[in-house]
Amino acid sequence: MRIFAMEHSRLAYGADFVLYAGSVLAMLAFLLMWGPLAEQWPGIAGFTVLGLASWSAIEYALHRFVLHGLQPFRRWHEDHHRRPQALICTPTVLSGTLIAGLVFLPALLLGDLWRACGLTLGLLIGYLGYAVTHHAIHHWHADRGWLRRRQRWHARHHHLGRPGCYGVSSAFWDHLLDSICQPGAPRPHPKPSPHQEP
Repeated sequence: MRIFAMEHSRLAYGADFVLYAGSVLAMLAFLLMWGPLAEQWPGIAGFTVLGLASWSAIEYALHRFVLHGLQPFRRWHEDHHRRPQALICTPTVLSGTLIAGLVFLPALLLGDLWRACGLTLGLLIGYLGYAVTHHAIHHWHADRGWLRRRQRWHARHHHLGRPGCYGVSSAFWDHLLDSICQPGAPRPHPKPSPHQEP
């Protein structure tokens, strides 16, 4: 089905950004217009910050352990590595379903509507920031500044031929978990198969 295609038309690719930006604005408006009284706002804001902060770790884990570890995601992601300019991204219906099913619903069941909305809002902001950053890394020109540093970092991930540099919007987890791919570092040798001589 085309709805689950990894490579998107320009319209479908752009719609992903519009839908997530719209979701952020709609959830923010919902919280501001119909949210609880002032005494609950610090808790909701705290959950929003928690959702935003969580995105960084989720982005790293998904990229390292799912997109580079689990089939069929690994095969799909390898296509992005082969053709980084192609409009390849997670189908909106899949990412939206995962956010609703793995973030919003559990938070709703374990807490209440307002905390679930706050947590999901923070995560959506993080996801949208990641999506815009990843697009900019591959499609925009930058001579200096933060974006240029992110482009150089991500180029290591794509072109050095060794695992590492999994963070797209931040290098924090790569530094913390020692998964930086250094230029000039020796490439890992493939393990011999059990049928080969060492």
